Amino acid sequence: MRSLSSLLISLAVALAGAAHAAPPAAQPTVRVEIEYEVLRNGRTMAEVHERLEHGNGAYRVTETWKGKGLYALLGKATRTSEGSFGPEGPRPREYMDERSGRDTQRVWFDWGANTITRRYKGPARTEPLLPGTQDRLSFLLALGFLWQKGQPINLYIADGRGLAQHVYKPNGRERLTIPAGKFDTVKLIRHKEGSGEVSEIWIAVDRGNLPVRIVLLEPDGTRYEHLAIRISQ
Repeated sequence: MRSLSSLLISLAVALAGAAHAAPPAAQPTVRVEIEYEVLRNGRTMAEVHERLEHGNGAYRVTETWKGKGLYALLGKATRTSEGSFGPEGPRPREYMDERSGRDTQRVWFDWGANTITRRYKGPARTEPLLPGTQDRLSFLLALGFLWQKGQPINLYIADGRGLAQHVYKPNGRERLTIPAGKFDTVKLIRHKEGSGEVSEIWIAVDRGNLPVRIVLLEPDGTRYEHLAIRISQ
């Protein structure tokens, strides 16, 4: 399920817009929940629930998903990310990924010492922390914050297994109608160099810069789609 894992990257964390109206420390805690449907070639394969708590300069995101139909045999997954949010965007402190039948992935970020520590299937490994590094959940929180600069977004994304570079480019605006409603969105696109994989993300600029649709097209033609079906605050 490597492809599903890629698709489920940080699906609700881009709710950074809740932090834009005023400095985070000046705001009360905001809680937002989003439900998504994940499709593979048009057929439902999973349900995802995202919960964001944000306030006083800090954030915490919890993501849970479970497979549907044949994919229910894969069990359940829970991922969490917590850290701070300031004028430069999110700075994760700890990330955890727990899945049925797999070792738990954990990542710790030390911004003072500029080090990152990752653990998965073996001893922990510590290495230099590259500027702008995010985890698999804080990643879209950063996208929701940085797209407004109108320039390509270059991020390093870490999990327990390693570090990957992602570059997303703005690709215009679009009025989008999906099960969760109608949204004014900005579209971001990523072409994975050397693989033919394409990722597209629609961020709702009128609903706190949250990602309401994600499409992942693999080189073999397999299409994964992630649609918001319900948003509550």
